[in-house]
Amino acid sequence: MHFDTTGKVSFDHVYTEPDPRPYFSALREFDYQLPQLAKPYFAELIAGCDQPTVLDVGCSYGVNAALYRWDTTMDELYEHYASARTAGMDRAELIADDRARVARAGVRFIGLDVSAPALEYARAAGFVDVAIHADLERHEPTGSQRAQLAEADLVVSTGCVGYVTERTIARIASLPGGRQPVMAHFVLRMFSYEPIAESLAGLGYETVAVEGLFKQRRFVSAQEQAQILDAIGATGAQPHALETEGWLCAQLYLSRPAETH
Repeated sequence: MHFDTTGKVSFDHVYTEPDPRPYFSALREFDYQLPQLAKPYFAELIAGCDQPTVLDVGCSYGVNAALYRWDTTMDELYEHYASARTAGMDRAELIADDRARVARAGVRFIGLDVSAPALEYARAAGFVDVAIHADLERHEPTGSQRAQLAEADLVVSTGCVGYVTERTIARIASLPGGRQPVMAHFVLRMFSYEPIAESLAGLGYETVAVEGLFKQRRFVSAQEQAQILDAIGATGAQPHALETEGWLCAQLYLSRPAETH
């Protein structure tokens, strides 16, 4: 079992498969559910815009977009990708089947990720309209990528902040000709959002933390739980009852340009 530098078990291997069946199979075992809990918050923000463009940072296979565009749930996605019917499909057949389910027009989704296979599936299946394969932690976006990122009205993420830092978020928020998008980030508790909030404040943003915690998934092992609780304590926070009961949790931060308040 491989742990990353935060003490969390690494699932990197499921993000590089040609389709999302291994991803859903691996994460279902641990009740991964954060995108489902995030969905109503994202939907409310989308409803407040007129035909918005949503940028999903760390989108992987386009799960957040699929939940919205299929008007479905994580449980239904788990059943879909584990069903005997889809098990017998090759990748092209699965893509065609997924694309036929896409609905809810009027919202554009841009997916940003470092995994080319996951991004390509999200684009081919119609979950995202634009796929941007880039590592903005290490590189400035290209000219075409800047133009695409600048179209975002809303920037969302579910668990990538911490691996993605203020470098990426500030690059998105400070694009020439960009719209200073509203941001909604679900941040795992062993990471601090403060560096991002401070960076965005310098660009005229105000940030609030939404009350309560959101379950991401169950801990894989007692070792992972102990390591994550130690990491949370190192930030100055106290472990929450949900975490001591066995859940990896996130907090939601909303960052908005001051003039939108």
